Amino acid sequence: MQTRWDVIIVGGGAAGLWAAGTAAARGRKVLILEKNNKAGVKILMSGGTRCNITHNCDSRKIAEAFGKNGRVLLSVLSRLSPQDVVRQMDQEGVPTKVEETGKIFPASDRAIDVRDAVVRRLAREGASLVTGAAVQSIRPMPLESGGFEVTAMIGGQSTAQFVCDSLLLTCGGLSYSGCGTTGDGYPWAQAMGHTITPLRPALTPLLSKEAWVHELSGITLDDVEVTARVIGSDSKMAKLERASSRGGLLWTHMGCSGPTAMNVSRCFSDLANEVPASMLVDLLPDVSREACEQWLIDAAKESNKTITNVLSQRIPKRLATSLVAIVGSTNEVHTAEMSKKVRNGLVERLKALSVPIHGTRGYPKAEVTAGGVALNEVNFQDMQSRKTPGLFFAGEILDLDGPIGGYNFQAAWSTGHAAGLHV
Repeated sequence: MQTRWDVIIVGGGAAGLWAAGTAAARGRKVLILEKNNKAGVKILMSGGTRCNITHNCDSRKIAEAFGKNGRVLLSVLSRLSPQDVVRQMDQEGVPTKVEETGKIFPASDRAIDVRDAVVRRLAREGASLVTGAAVQSIRPMPLESGGFEVTAMIGGQSTAQFVCDSLLLTCGGLSYSGCGTTGDGYPWAQAMGHTITPLRPALTPLLSKEAWVHELSGITLDDVEVTARVIGSDSKMAKLERASSRGGLLWTHMGCSGPTAMNVSRCFSDLANEVPASMLVDLLPDVSREACEQWLIDAAKESNKTITNVLSQRIPKRLATSLVAIVGSTNEVHTAEMSKKVRNGLVERLKALSVPIHGTRGYPKAEVTAGGVALNEVNFQDMQSRKTPGLFFAGEILDLDGPIGGYNFQAAWSTGHAAGLHV
């Protein structure tokens, strides 16, 4: 294999694979070094092995989903929008479908079709992909010659050195370390002058010590709204970005999971010991407090059912039993016997059930990493470093993390594409 390349891409995930195809299509000699024995491992396992490719919305909605940091994505999304990704997938023989939630999946429900499509694209354009190639070191060459020297262990046996004019780091973050995302890129970026903002797991399940929470394990709620609440150092509620989410919630034997809990998990990922934190769950987000109260008042007049049976009309019975116990009543009490105190307590829990949270399941279960290469040190017109000429970034290594729903894949495809246009 030749040792001199126009472009070396470190990391064969979504961003790197897309970037390789784009750069090679421009006639660049491209080499991807992927330390796993197969490329796109995270693609293969994402979405329950279905791969949520992107979201059915315009580019502005994608950027907004990332909060204040998402503004930087507008320029790269203008070059590769969600609609562009869908068209490219279709051209590669992977038709897609839009689900009710707006998530876009391959029509086959097979993540491997998505991975194979981006690998097929880069191979057709002439890029070289080497798997089982663990990069050991990266060194900028002297200014007079320029470029970078990359040393990699190939197949766990021999060391090889490569030289390139442009270097693109797409080696991910710390989430799902089993996929090979073990944070290798951060020290390389730091050594070349970059700031790494505080790292923490995001899109990861939540932990609760409460017995009543564990007893609800296995119950799924299809439509709730959750809000993260954390006490700050001044004993007041901390101001948290992207602290609310609406959608599904799953109760587990350790706490909570599902889209809503995972979307707000970034707010709980760096909790100090004994810091009071909770997640408020609106169990009936389309029903006002006043309407909830009136429902219970009317039930007391017109029914001889127990409180638990009335609540079970709108929420699972096991959850209804828990709410009744939390407000200090019993399952045998009929609605006609319900005190105002109990009724008010139930309304409060229906609209703002407080679930104590003491942390998350961390990086091993996190879908993405919050934090990363500081965004103001990267030019998002071409994804090039503002610190080291010829160095580029794309994907999860950047300080960008979005919610569940295909947003993070779209950011990977788009930043990879933008880098591929300029390396």
